[in-house]
Amino acid sequence: MTELRKTALYDRHVALGAKLVPFSGWEMPVQYEGILAEHHAVRTAAGLFDVSHMGRVEISGPDAVAFANHITVNDVERLKPYRSQYTLACRTDGGVIDDFLVYRMPDRLLVVPNAGNREKDLDWFRGHAAAYDVEIRDLSQESMLIALQGPRSEQILDPLVEAELDALRFQGFVETRVGGIDARVFRTGYTGEDGFEIWYPVEHAAALWDLLLESGASSGLKPCGLGARDTLRLEAGLALYGHEIDESINPIEAGLGWTVKLKKPDFVGRDALLGVRREGVKRKLVGLKLLKRGIPRQGYEILHDRVQVGQVVSGAISPTLGMGIGTGFVPAELAEPGTGLAIGIRGRHIAAEVVKLPFYAGSRK
Repeated sequence: MTELRKTALYDRHVALGAKLVPFSGWEMPVQYEGILAEHHAVRTAAGLFDVSHMGRVEISGPDAVAFANHITVNDVERLKPYRSQYTLACRTDGGVIDDFLVYRMPDRLLVVPNAGNREKDLDWFRGHAAAYDVEIRDLSQESMLIALQGPRSEQILDPLVEAELDALRFQGFVETRVGGIDARVFRTGYTGEDGFEIWYPVEHAAALWDLLLESGASSGLKPCGLGARDTLRLEAGLALYGHEIDESINPIEAGLGWTVKLKKPDFVGRDALLGVRREGVKRKLVGLKLLKRGIPRQGYEILHDRVQVGQVVSGAISPTLGMGIGTGFVPAELAEPGTGLAIGIRGRHIAAEVVKLPFYAGSRK
């Protein structure tokens, strides 16, 4: 059995009493105090997450932008320096290989793949690089990535950072120093709240983590695990690879058609996605809220008139809304908000309704 990898903050997680679980080949904290407490901290104050299990890749060279534009569906050429964009890499048939953020620097690009897809993505990037003058470097081992999320994030980070955070817009970033440590500070996140993701050298892993926890102690900051990260992203209607998207799902049926820039002359998957756009989709990803008590877990049946029409791909009790929520794929004709459906839960059919995503809009700037 392959040994689970650990981030450079592993000892800090143990010291804080985290419950550690396997996740995409890593031993990661699923919770510290508890998922509910951590979820509410992010919605009302702030939470600090170790997300260093995710990849950190640099693409440089004269053709970096042209190359990235070829392998992703969004338009990297329109991206200005020190801005980022959400995008997808797709197969030639339109299936999603991965979703990630691309950050444009003056002379290179940074990409943050999902943890379980890092090596697959690197192989796929390199497999398409032959015709381009680019260098692709995996920086995951030499760097850290932590996320400070919640409405009080700026107040906590501001005293420690040399840059002017108030001027930093959503999806912008800056190269600066945090507590005297060289870092890139991104105004991005995966919770629906305002917040920052910080990329910094691995040798300062614990120092910056400790500094942020100390700075945020009086503001209600809590260390948070992957459990709260999942309920937060679900409420915010954000896709998780292996659930709302994978290689059998195209961006348009997953509600991510807005990322696909078909006016670009050429990118991997363009022909297939052009066909999908022209012909329409047979199924669509929808938000689902339960009208009675229950948890719509992944794999549970979605029913219409007692006939299965789909499956739940993500689900939980929403800590913010106090009800069962989920996402799933249903026939396009049943995807309209207000449509009555049911979820099969332990032999019972629990009434549900299609709702527009997101379930909850947070404090994001």
